[in-house]
Amino acid sequence: MIDIDKAIVLTLNRTWRAIGQRTVRQAFCDLMGGTALAMDIRYPLDEDGRADLSGPIDCVPVDGDAWMELPVRSFDLSIRTPRRKVRVPTVIVVSNYSGMPLWNPGVNRRSIFERDGGICQYTGRRVPWSKGNLDHVIPRSRGGQNSFENLVWSDKAVNTRKADRLPEEAGLRLLRKPRAPEAQPISRRIQEMKHADWRWFIKDES
Repeated sequence: MIDIDKAIVLTLNRTWRAIGQRTVRQAFCDLMGGTALAMDIRYPLDEDGRADLSGPIDCVPVDGDAWMELPVRSFDLSIRTPRRKVRVPTVIVVSNYSGMPLWNPGVNRRSIFERDGGICQYTGRRVPWSKGNLDHVIPRSRGGQNSFENLVWSDKAVNTRKADRLPEEAGLRLLRKPRAPEAQPISRRIQEMKHADWRWFIKDES
């Protein structure tokens, strides 16, 4: 049984670039409301009549009415309506949007870790998630803020040694001045393929 509130539908803009993901429920609302087209991804058949999923032969955007008439293939996800079984779209195209939304990371442990590449900003050594933490360059006790410009990834032992001192007071030097990371195309945040069909549209976006 398909969970219609699970985000397993990739969303493309009108130039077929990935811009996000939608739940099955949202995708059908977009499709039947006329704001999106669903991608009919067609695969070749082998000698036994089974679909060869190694690569599509065609990708055709279709509107809601046409989508409801498509056959449900053996490998398709589907939902059942009172009248019939309906194929679940895996990729939809927003009809009237060609932009690329940007993602601005929040100030949190994960964002600082990713910005600094897991490198302790005092020693230059790679420090895994479990052995590092956030350091306030200017300690909070001395007015330091929770901001990208005042937070760095640090080895826990180094952070403990620094305590409530400025880096120079603890004999430490930053590798580089911390700053807010640049906004990224939201497609770069799609790290998990929720369906195999997605790989034909996000392989060049990551």
